[in-house]
Parts: sequence; structure tokens; C-alpha cells
Amino acid sequence: MLNMFKRLSGKSLAALLLLSAAASAYSAPKTVLVLGDSLSAEYGLSRGTGWVALAEQKLKQNNIDAVVVNASVSGETTSGGRSRLPALLTKYKPDLVVIELGANDGLRGLPVPAAEANLRAMSDAASKADAKVMLIGMRMPPNYGRDYADKFFAMYGALSKDIKAPLVPFMLDGIADKPQLFQPDRLHPLAEAHPTILANIWPTLQKTIKAK
Repeated sequence: MLNMFKRLSGKSLAALLLLSAAASAYSAPKTVLVLGDSLSAEYGLSRGTGWVALAEQKLKQNNIDAVVVNASVSGETTSGGRSRLPALLTKYKPDLVVIELGANDGLRGLPVPAAEANLRAMSDAASKADAKVMLIGMRMPPNYGRDYADKFFAMYGALSKDIKAPLVPFMLDGIADKPQLFQPDRLHPLAEAHPTILANIWPTLQKTIKAK
């Protein structure tokens, strides 16, 4: 082995080392950071039964080498996520940041442009940290009027196109109209609903993590 390295020219040896480093980087586990609210923080559920935990299990089942960090906090708004994200990026150095935020903004009737600005700022911060962004959208009940609900939902689609981030339009698709799948507060899905939530998210998550 030593004689082989002696026979290599300086350029050949440098190329070999670069290839070795690239192979090691490629084989390293990818880190997925989920920045969400109570819908991702397993509010009212037993640990390990929410969609984030189920996603980590499915990644393993599909031989996708990834570590999932669930940084979701119940009650989180886009403003809170924006303030927390820089420290999380520094600590975990994620390859992919999944942003599931906005529901609490909408339930409080906060201005749609403010939520969009916060989501955009989070995307910018992630991009500067060399992390890809994936958005998870939300539909609002018509508490503040149909116009507000429509504008809130449309915000995610417009933003995802603008920042070129993959989007899951509505994580509660197939669940929102089934009250039997919700906890007594009628806001948080039961554990039985989380496999469906994952089914809504998985195709986009799988494609995005493989592309990173």
C-alpha cells in the first residue's frame, strides 16, 4: 500500500483524497430538522406516535440514512420559529429543514403578509446554512372570514414557487373533515390520524431528502 502511494503523482494523490472525502460525505447520515407547532410536537399523544416519529421510522424502513430532529413546540408561530431557527441551524447543521408553521398565526388572525415574511426569512436563513427547505401548508377554518382563509392558504403555494421549495399543500387532507379523528379540543388529531398525515407528507419528504 505504501509503495502504491509513492508511485502516485501529487495530482493523482490529491484527486484520490478528494474522492475519498466525497464518498465519506455522501455516506454520512443526512439530518432533517422539523420546525413545527403542536401538530408536529405530539401534543396530547404518547411519545413516538406523531407523524415526525413515524417519518423517521419510514426513512429507516426505506434504507434512507437520515436523522430526524424534532424541534417543534406547541403554540409556536412563524415569528417564534424565525427567532429560534438560527440557533438550531448552528447546533444541528441540517441538510433539510421542514417548516410546518402558520396554523397558530391563522388561528389568531395575524396578518398574512407577516406570516409570509417570517417563512421567507426562515427559508433564507436555511439556504445560507446550506440546508434545503420544505414547506408544509395549512388551511384555516373560516373563523376570520373566507377571504382571510383563502389568502392564508394561497400564501404557501405562492411562497413555495417563489423560493423554489417543495410544498405539502395541506397536511390534514383527508382528516380535517372527520371530527372523530380529533382530540376533544377539535384542533389536534388523534394518534390514529397521524399515519394519514405522514401519507400526505411522505412523497414530498422522500423526494426532497433524496435530492439533497
